[in-house]
Amino acid sequence: MESVFRGFASYIALATELISVLCVAAGAALTIVRIVRTFAAGAAADPKAHRAVFVNFASWIILALEFALGADIIRTAIAPTWNDIGQLAAIAGIRTGLNYFLEREVEARDAGAT
Repeated sequence: MESVFRGFASYIALATELISVLCVAAGAALTIVRIVRTFAAGAAADPKAHRAVFVNFASWIILALEFALGADIIRTAIAPTWNDIGQLAAIAGIRTGLNYFLEREVEARDAGAT
């Protein structure tokens, strides 16, 4: 029974990681489009345009980090060893820290836009 749950969790984690990759890809594609539009509009030197592009891409990265962390949690949810728990704690700490500081940067830039 544990092997069935482990296999199911593995597929869910893989799907969640795929969503994370798609978030980064979608964010990168949209960011490239925004950069091209910014240059085409002649607003390349406008700090507000730079801020908007950054906030948009950072939001996609934050979303991708959340999905990646979710995938890691799913992978270790069924019968984890102490080694698995330690690795998850390290990964979760790093990703949560990245997410926290990126969100702070987004909020600071958003506040500067108004």
